[in-house]
Amino acid sequence: MAGQLGLFPETAETPQGAGLVAKAGQTARARGPVPKSGSTTQSGLPAMTMEEVTSEANLRGAFEEVARNHGAPGPDGQTIEHVREHLDELVTKLSRSLNDGSYRPGRIRRAWIPKPGGGERGLGIPDVVDRLVQQAVHRVLSWQYESEFHPSSHGFRPGRSCHTAIAEAKGHIEAGYEWVVDLDLEKFFDRVNHQRLMARLEVRIADRRLLDLIRWMLKAKVVMPDGVVVNTEEGVPQGGPLSPLLSNIVLDELDRELARRGHRFVRYADDCNIYVRSEHAGQRVMASVVDFIARRLRLKVNAAKSAVARPRDRHFLGFTLRRESKDGPAEVLLSRRTEERFSRRIVELTPRTMGQTLKRCISRLNVYVRGWIGFFGVSCTERVRWQLQVLDAHLRRRLRAIVIKQWRRRRSIVRKLIKLGSRPKTAWRTVYEGHKAIWAISHAPTVEHALSKTYFVDRGLESLDAWYAKKHQIIAPAQLALKLG
Repeated sequence: MAGQLGLFPETAETPQGAGLVAKAGQTARARGPVPKSGSTTQSGLPAMTMEEVTSEANLRGAFEEVARNHGAPGPDGQTIEHVREHLDELVTKLSRSLNDGSYRPGRIRRAWIPKPGGGERGLGIPDVVDRLVQQAVHRVLSWQYESEFHPSSHGFRPGRSCHTAIAEAKGHIEAGYEWVVDLDLEKFFDRVNHQRLMARLEVRIADRRLLDLIRWMLKAKVVMPDGVVVNTEEGVPQGGPLSPLLSNIVLDELDRELARRGHRFVRYADDCNIYVRSEHAGQRVMASVVDFIARRLRLKVNAAKSAVARPRDRHFLGFTLRRESKDGPAEVLLSRRTEERFSRRIVELTPRTMGQTLKRCISRLNVYVRGWIGFFGVSCTERVRWQLQVLDAHLRRRLRAIVIKQWRRRRSIVRKLIKLGSRPKTAWRTVYEGHKAIWAISHAPTVEHALSKTYFVDRGLESLDAWYAKKHQIIAPAQLALKLG
């Protein structure tokens, strides 16, 4: 039973050491010191133990959290539903194997997903049972580590999000820190140094069984899409419940160093923005922080994606921030990259060759539009509305092209336009003059007037601008009451 659920995979092997061998030519200074273990009672919190992880309540609670995410099966093919059917037996055996040290995590399935900025990001998908164990460890570790993380760290933390990160960044700019040191860590999740991570965990965790369990998880082998199995010597694979917490534990050292130096910064996972008053100060900070990251954290800053610039010229979590006047408020707008992503997605949802009805197409668009504006509309300020109006116009033009395509012959297009109120002579000239393609016709003033904004609203199309206005009319009084209180 336990073997079927992936508790004791036949392929599990002993990890080959706890850390990486330094590259040839690296100096001891470049490698940097490893944190030393210390007392686990310095925070006044109870010690983190394997017994806490393996309690029945914790394991069952961990499974329910994993189940809520509806994740895909790992390499063993076991689904969440299958594990649920055998949960009572599993919890007993899992608790025993974790406590006596016989538990070994299975392999991790590698999946590639496209990155918004281009390229692909590798996800590691463990077996469901291994995700349960990771979540159980996360539940024990997180409530102790969470209280000690720096308040300017916003990624993967309860009560924080990219919206709280943007709000803090906006405050720094309004305080006069109008230059940003934009740092991007190159392949961060793939390059976390296991030795340094384990050394930091040893500072707080005294139970060797728990430390060994985390080490086994870090060393789990990866099954690539082509079936090749590779060893894991560094990195914290994205996809497991424990990796976000471990990444914050690694980067908390960077947060503390920036705070010690007196910098104003905002970090969300591996994206870190440091706000300074001048370009010269930014260049100096960039050089020193890059050196710290390489020397102490043994990580690399992506020089191509990092820069010292005005916030309005940078993309941060999908937004760009700008300040028009020295004493004015900072504006939060959509970044150019976000606008381009939206436009590409709209093109995917509005193909003219699928033969879908206009009603079906609008229904699919509305699902995406509501989710998109529900996310981006939270942080953006009033000036974003002109960007939303431009995106709305692009969306309607895509729909006009679909409608015209469905009208088929040019003679039919003319008759439909006249029926919708266009002048006959103007309609004939618009459709026939110059032998224009459908996309060109969809942008003609006559067509825009006939297939107007009202035409699509009457057929149920949601508007980004209208959603933004409605959302902020509802939220604004509550925010005002909080400020006044």
